[in-house]
Amino acid sequence: MKFFTLIIALISINFNQKTDKLNGRYNYLIEDENQYIQKDKITFKDSVFVFDNKYMPKGKVSYGNAILLENFINTDLIITISKDQIQKDTIEFDMHDKNDANYLDATTGKGKLIRIK
Repeated sequence: MKFFTLIIALISINFNQKTDKLNGRYNYLIEDENQYIQKDKITFKDSVFVFDNKYMPKGKVSYGNAILLENFINTDLIITISKDQIQKDTIEFDMHDKNDANYLDATTGKGKLIRIK
């Protein structure tokens, strides 16, 4: 009986845990003059993302205090997402230029990822 209770407890813990990884398909929008323009669709699976545009390479996702998206066609571009955004259907992000000395401190643009259901 103890083992049965332990198994039930472990299963319920696994179902109640929230994922801390990006998964799913999103519309990729960039802010331009206070308007959001859809650039592409993007699919996340754990630590990799792929744009629908087949000419763009696979990118990598780094998880830490902030989530970093790297390896766009423009290799100088990096996107940061705060951890509290992961569970939302609309995820706001900041863009940074890796050529700047303290690039994570200076934002060069903003955008949104909107989950496709």
